[in-house]
Amino acid sequence: MSRQFTSGVERSFYELMDGKNITTVTPYITVDNFPKLGLLASLRFLEWVASNPEGVISLPTGKTPEYFIKYTRFLLDNWDNDKGHILREKYGLTDIVKPDLRGLSFVQMDEFYPINPAQHNSFYNYVLKYYIDGFGLERDRSLTMNSVTIPLPGELHYREVFPDLKIDLSLRYREAKSETEKIRQQAVFMIDNWCSEYEEKIREKGGIGFFLGGIGPDGHIAFNTRGSDLWSTTRLTQTNFETQAVAAGDLGGIEVSRNRLVITIGLETITYNPDAVAIIFAAGEAKAGIIKEALESNKDTLFPASVLQRLDSSVFYLTNGAASMLEDRIIHYYSGSKWNSEKTERAIINLCTNTDIYASNLTIKDLLSDKYCRMIPGVNENTVMEVVESIKKKMNRGINPDKDSIIYHTGPHHDDIMLGILPKCIRQVREASNKVHFSVLTSGFTAVTNIFLEKIMLDTLKLITEGQIQMIFYPDFFDKGYKFKFFKDVYHYLDGTAQRNDNVMRRGICHRMVRGLTGIWEIKDKNELIGTINSVIHTIRSEYSGSKNTPKVQLLKGMLREYEEELVWAHFGVPVNNIHHLRLGFYKGDIFTEQPERERDVKPVLAQLRKYKPSVITLALDPEGSGPDTHYKVLQTIAAAVKEWGREYDISALKVVGYRNVWYRFHPAESNCFIPVSLSSLAVLDNSFENCYGSQVNSSFPSYEYDGKFSELTRHIWVEQLKQIQLILGKGFFYDNERPVIRATHGMVFVKEMDAGEFLAMAEELEQAMEGLVINHT
Repeated sequence: MSRQFTSGVERSFYELMDGKNITTVTPYITVDNFPKLGLLASLRFLEWVASNPEGVISLPTGKTPEYFIKYTRFLLDNWDNDKGHILREKYGLTDIVKPDLRGLSFVQMDEFYPINPAQHNSFYNYVLKYYIDGFGLERDRSLTMNSVTIPLPGELHYREVFPDLKIDLSLRYREAKSETEKIRQQAVFMIDNWCSEYEEKIREKGGIGFFLGGIGPDGHIAFNTRGSDLWSTTRLTQTNFETQAVAAGDLGGIEVSRNRLVITIGLETITYNPDAVAIIFAAGEAKAGIIKEALESNKDTLFPASVLQRLDSSVFYLTNGAASMLEDRIIHYYSGSKWNSEKTERAIINLCTNTDIYASNLTIKDLLSDKYCRMIPGVNENTVMEVVESIKKKMNRGINPDKDSIIYHTGPHHDDIMLGILPKCIRQVREASNKVHFSVLTSGFTAVTNIFLEKIMLDTLKLITEGQIQMIFYPDFFDKGYKFKFFKDVYHYLDGTAQRNDNVMRRGICHRMVRGLTGIWEIKDKNELIGTINSVIHTIRSEYSGSKNTPKVQLLKGMLREYEEELVWAHFGVPVNNIHHLRLGFYKGDIFTEQPERERDVKPVLAQLRKYKPSVITLALDPEGSGPDTHYKVLQTIAAAVKEWGREYDISALKVVGYRNVWYRFHPAESNCFIPVSLSSLAVLDNSFENCYGSQVNSSFPSYEYDGKFSELTRHIWVEQLKQIQLILGKGFFYDNERPVIRATHGMVFVKEMDAGEFLAMAEELEQAMEGLVINHT
C-alpha cells in the first residue's frame, strides 16, 4: 500500500476491502454499493469534525452526496441509541463524543453564474438547505456564492447587466464596442475581483480542512474541468460539453447549460492547506475510465483530480465498479479468487481489442506475452478456441426465440427499454404465442421541457379554435368520454407517420393532450378547456428553466411521455392495454429521489406480477448507480417485488434479463447472452425514436458521451459491441453463416440472463445496502 490510513474509519473500511494491494500515489478504498459510499464519507466526515470542531469544510452538491447527507443526519439523530451505536462500533467510531457542527466554517465550492439564489436548482439554495440549515451550521461562518450579492456596476442587478444571462468573457481581452459592452466589461472585472476576495477569505481561514467532492465525466472536481491550471484559484469560467450535459438536468436543458458560466474554487484552493483531508467519491462503472486516469497518471491538467497527489491526506472512495479499471483491481480480479471461464474470456477479449488482432491469429506466444492471458490455468493452443465456442453459445442464446412466454419488460424511464433491448423486443412481439407487456415505472416528466410542453399546448389551442378536435363536441366527452379510445390517438399519429403528414401527427398528440388536461383539471366544457390551456401556458412561461413544476403540470408532462411510449410499441401492434404506466410515488422531481417504499412503490409492481405471472422479466441492471439514480431505485423496487412474489408463487422457472443502455455497458465476458442487431432493427431504432419521442429529439438532456440523440449513441454502442465479437469470431463467421439472422447482423446487444435464485441473491444485496438507514430525508 502506498500510504497507511491514519483514520480509524478508513482503516475499518480498508480491512473490509477485497484485495488490499494499493499502488497508486493517492490511495483509495472500495465499497460494494452506492449507499455504502455515502456511509463511508459520512463516518469519515464526522470523525474529522470531532477532532476539528472549528474546521473549514467544503462539501459537494448534486445527486452523488445523497447518502452522505442522509447518513450524516441519521447518525447525528441516532448517535447514542442502538441504531447509531451499531454502525459506529462496526466502523471504528465508538470512542467519540457526538460532534457539534456549529463551529464549522463552510465554503461553497461552485455555482452557476448568474442564477437566482432562490431557485431550487441553484447550488446556493442546495448548500443552505442540506448543509448550513440541514447540518445546523452557522450562516455567519459560511462563505457562499450568491449571484445577487456579487457587486456589479452602479449596484445594478445581474439581469440588468446580462438580460439574457449570457456573459462574453472575451471582454477581458478586447475593447468594448458600445456603452452596453463597457458596463458588461466592467461587470466582468468586478466579478473577477469578487472571486479574488473570495479566495483571500478562504486563505484567511487557513484554507479548506475537509474537502469532499464528486468527479465529473471529464474528470472535473468542483467546476475545474479538463485542462484547468493545477494552480488555479477561485474564478469565473466557462465549462465544456461533458460538464454542460451533466448540468443540463439541473438547469432545464443543454440549451441553458451551454450558455451559463460558473464560479468555482480552483485546484490550488482545494490543496492550499497542506494538512487538508481531500476526498473524491464516485460510483459505478461509467466513472471507471476517468478514475483510472486520475489515480494512475502523474499530476496533469488533463486530469484535474490528479492534483490531490499534493496532499498527504487525500483519498478516493469508490464503488467496485468505479475502481474496476485500476491496474490494482484488474490484477486482483484475475488473481484474487478462483479462476473461472469469465476471467478467461475477459483476458482473451481484452487482448484482441487492445491489439486489434483477430482471435484466430493469436498464437500461444501472444497469450504468454500478455500479463493477464498467461495467468489462465493450463493456457495452451486450445484456450482461444474455448473462448470462441463460448461466444458462439452466447450468440445462440440470444438468437433462440421466446415462444409461449409471458414477457414483462420494465424500464425506469420512457425509452430505456427501447435503447436497451429493442431488437429482442421486436422478435418477441412478432411471435404470436407470446404475451408481451411493457411497464414504465416512473412518470418521466423531468425529461419534458417547458418549451416542448408550451409548443404542444399552443398547437392544441389552435386546433380547438379551428374546430379540429371534434371529440370535445360529443355530449359525454367531459363527463367520461375522454377516458375512452386512447388507442385512437396512437393509431392516428402513426397513420400520420406513415403518410409523412405532420398535421395528422400533430392532431394525434393534441387529442391526447386534451384527454390529459380534461382528466387532470377535471374540465367540464370547451371554454374551461381553453381557459386551462391559457393558464398553464402563462404558468410555465413565468417559471425559470429547470424549476419544479406543479403536481398537475408534472402529471401532464408525464402523460406526454406515456403517449410517446405507446407510440413506439404500437409500431409492432402492441395494444395500449399492454403498456403500463406505474407512476411510482418516489419519483417527484426532487434533487434526491425518495427511497422506494413498500406500500407506495413495491406493491404496484407486485400487483402486476401477480396479475400477469410473467415467465420473463427484463430490467435495467444498474446495481451500483452508474446511470441516473432512478435506475438504481427502480431496480431496488423490482427486486423487492420479485422477492415478495417468490414467497407466494413458484418462480423457479422465472428468467430475469438485465439490460444496459447509453449510461453504462456490459463487458462481453460479463454478459451471457448476445442479441444480434440487423440493419432493419437499426432503422427502426432511428425512425421510431425520431418520430415517437418528440420530447427527446432535440436532446435537451444528452449523454455526456455524445452531443445528439440517444438513438444515435445507441446505434454507435451496438455497432462497437459487434466489432468486439467480430475480433473473436471473425467477420467471415457472420457473412458466410448459414443462418440468415447471423448474416444480417450489423450490431450487437449484450444482456445478462439470471434465474430466480441469482436475482433474489441480488435483491438481498440491494436490501442490505441500506445498512441502518431506515428513514427518508427529503
